[in-house]
Amino acid sequence: MTMDRYVITGKQRLEGRVRTSGAKNAALPLMAATILSEGKTVLQGVPRLSDIMHMIGVLNKLGCQTEFKDNELVIDSSTLNGSTVDEELMRKMRGSNLVLGPMIARNGRVKISRPGGCAIGTRPMDQHFKGLKELGVTIQERHGYIEAAAKKLKGGEIYLDIPSVGATENIMTAAVLAEGTTMIRNAAREPEIVDLQNLLNKMGAKVRGAGTHIIRIDGVKKLNGTEHAVIPDRIEAGTHLIAAVMTGGDITVENVIPEHISPVIAKLRQGGAEVTVNGESARVRHKGKLKAFDIKTLPYPGFPTDMQPQFMALLTMAEGTSIVTETIFENRFQHVAELTRMGAKITIEGRAAIICGVPTLEGAFVEATDLRAGAALFLSALAAEEGTVLEGVDHIDRGYENLEEKYRALGAKLQRVVKQP
Repeated sequence: MTMDRYVITGKQRLEGRVRTSGAKNAALPLMAATILSEGKTVLQGVPRLSDIMHMIGVLNKLGCQTEFKDNELVIDSSTLNGSTVDEELMRKMRGSNLVLGPMIARNGRVKISRPGGCAIGTRPMDQHFKGLKELGVTIQERHGYIEAAAKKLKGGEIYLDIPSVGATENIMTAAVLAEGTTMIRNAAREPEIVDLQNLLNKMGAKVRGAGTHIIRIDGVKKLNGTEHAVIPDRIEAGTHLIAAVMTGGDITVENVIPEHISPVIAKLRQGGAEVTVNGESARVRHKGKLKAFDIKTLPYPGFPTDMQPQFMALLTMAEGTSIVTETIFENRFQHVAELTRMGAKITIEGRAAIICGVPTLEGAFVEATDLRAGAALFLSALAAEEGTVLEGVDHIDRGYENLEEKYRALGAKLQRVVKQP
């Protein structure tokens, strides 16, 4: 892994148009779901990110043929012949556990090591296992590996204790080829779940209810290849909107689904920013001081935890005191120490951060500890006085496609310094 850094000159007003890439968190489960097909699936608008490249590696390891060109990914899963994903691939990213459901449905068995990803808190797989066991899957955990097998999948009634996105996706992809009907109650409602339902139904599955708390799946015998466009990345879109406010700029974000970012838009307006939504684009203009406001992260359609660090960066410059409450991940305040180095005034009390706005942030040497913390520091550097050196850029690469090009086009002054390992 390269340990690249950004050198960013602050206080540049950003303006112009920027296009949101396809959603990483939608593309990964869609890629896993192509295992279910016995033909070719074409996914359009797939972002070229390190997590996506790792998932391509997982699919190739299982025997699928892949071709990735200009954000179009072709996956031929007719050649699937493996059932084990090695530890090295799994350790690189959390999303690799999404092959669990489709592999059991298509292959009857799978062996994966416990997945890695961002260090933002525990993300147990108990809900995944609970749901899969209801469908007739036996699961054994030993020596850091998860071995799952099923002679025959049968539909069942599944109630999730928490609306886990990954568990909902794994259960959906296992149940589509199960015998009979599966009901998932207290299912996650994220837009990425709806996107997965849309792909599965194009492949010949019978799924309905995604986007609500109850998903019904009627099992079918087989699934075919198809074509599908990935939804735009709502977290990337939200990050661009905040950049406009923090730099006192005027940015139009294209390729957005406004409903997916309505909590973000509502909060920016609450702070005094001017947000205009027009079809599939959103324009943010802002001059002067932002007013302080509170946020509390919740499962969709509540305020997204993946936008919490970026909003905290914004609130460090707001007038007054804000409270940010994190209810999803217990370790998601790792950016606080780094923001403090830039002059922010933040106090943590349990799962809440109390932020007293300061007139301006100052450039500093800071380090990204995870993907969204990296985005928060990137935004802070754009708004800060003088220059900032941001280490750990590889974390940001996991979730933002062509970040430098997009921001240079908006008027940012930054360069990437490649450090030799």
